[in-house]
Amino acid sequence: MHGNIADSAMEFFFILSGVLLLLFMFMPLYRAIWGPTVIDRLVGVNVIGTKTTIMIVLIGTLYNRVDMFVDIALTYALLNFIASLAAARFFQRHKEVGLAEDRAGGQSC
Repeated sequence: MHGNIADSAMEFFFILSGVLLLLFMFMPLYRAIWGPTVIDRLVGVNVIGTKTTIMIVLIGTLYNRVDMFVDIALTYALLNFIASLAAARFFQRHKEVGLAEDRAGGQSC
């Protein structure tokens, strides 16, 4: 009987944590959609990816399959990291090309 109460309390805690985490995803979602700069949008998307990784682990805890869901969460986190690096590098190169074009355009005038 005592274990059943503890199990349902832990399940309630994990569900509440997941719901709160889901609600806290709306703040970086706002920044990702309406961010004033590209960097703000990248950071917003990266924070959403990090929170999603935690949600995957919480879901694994609820299903008593943490071993499988941790693998999925690590894979998702790695893909999130690689995508963030790729996007940052793309925008860095895009900015450098834009600066080079501005310099070339300024010299010819």
